[in-house]
Amino acid sequence: MEKYIEKFLRYLEIEKNYSVNTLVNYKLDLSGFSKFLGAAELEKVDYLALRKYLAVLKEKNFSSRTVGRKLSSLRSFFKFLVREGYLKTNPILMLSSPRMEKHLPSFMTEEEVAHLIESAFAKNEKDERGLRDRAILETFYSTGLRISELVSLDIDDADFIGGIVKVMGKGKKERVVPIGDTAIGALRRYLDKRKKTSEVLFLNKNGKRITSRGVRDIVEKYIKLAGIKEGVSAHTFRHTFATHLLDRGADLRTVQELLGHANLSTTQIYTHLTTERLKNVYDKAHPRA
Repeated sequence: MEKYIEKFLRYLEIEKNYSVNTLVNYKLDLSGFSKFLGAAELEKVDYLALRKYLAVLKEKNFSSRTVGRKLSSLRSFFKFLVREGYLKTNPILMLSSPRMEKHLPSFMTEEEVAHLIESAFAKNEKDERGLRDRAILETFYSTGLRISELVSLDIDDADFIGGIVKVMGKGKKERVVPIGDTAIGALRRYLDKRKKTSEVLFLNKNGKRITSRGVRDIVEKYIKLAGIKEGVSAHTFRHTFATHLLDRGADLRTVQELLGHANLSTTQIYTHLTTERLKNVYDKAHPRA
C-alpha cells in the first residue's frame, strides 16, 4: 500500500503540480486508509471494505465534510491506480459520498473591519511589531489572500507603485492581485521601521519568515482586543473581502480571479451570502415581510 501511495503523491507533485499543503492532506488521508486495511492487500479491497471504512470514519464522529474529503482522496487514488494499470477495477465507483452540510462562510461588516484594524494601533503605533500587525491586517482585507499566500510573500512580490501583489496560489499557479493605497501605506511604514534586512515581507520576532500559525495568533489577538463576534478568524478576512466586493457591485468572474478559485462554483457561495444579507434587510424593513 505504501509504495502505491508514494507513486500517487509523486504523480500529484510532478504532473499535477499540487501544493505542499494539499500533498500533506492526501498523505494523511491515504495513510489513515492504509492503517485501516492493515495487512490486507490493496488488490482485494472491494465495495464492502470501503463501506466498513466509511462506518469507522462515522464512528469517530468526523464531520460529513471531513469524511467527504477523505473519500475524495480515495477516489483520486483509485482512479490513478486503475489508469496506471495497478488495479483492474475501481472499487470506489459505487460508493456514494455523505451529504455535505452547507454552511455559509462568516464575514465582518465594514465597521467591524475598521475597528479590528485600528485595534492593531491601540497600544503603540510606532512599535515595529504593531506596524507589522497592522500591515498584515490591511493586506488581508485589501487582497483577500489565503494565509499560506500571505506568509509566502517576499518584498519583491509587492509593486508599491503599480499597486499590485504577485501571488503564488494553489497548485503553484501565479496570479496578480490589486492592493489598495491604505494597505500599501501600512506596508511602507512597517518596512521603514523594520530593523532586520530580509527579502521576506513579513517577519516574526526572530527575524524569520512568519508562519501561518503566527499570523492566526496575531489575528486572534486583535479579534479579542476589538471584541469582535465569535466565529471570526484569519480566513474570515478572505470571506469579507469577497462579500464586500460583491455588495458594492463587483461581478462574480472578477471576484473568482481575485480569489484564485479554479471553479466559479466555489465563488458562487458568496452570492448566497449577499442574498441572505439582502433578505435580512428586507425582513426588517418591509412592513409586510
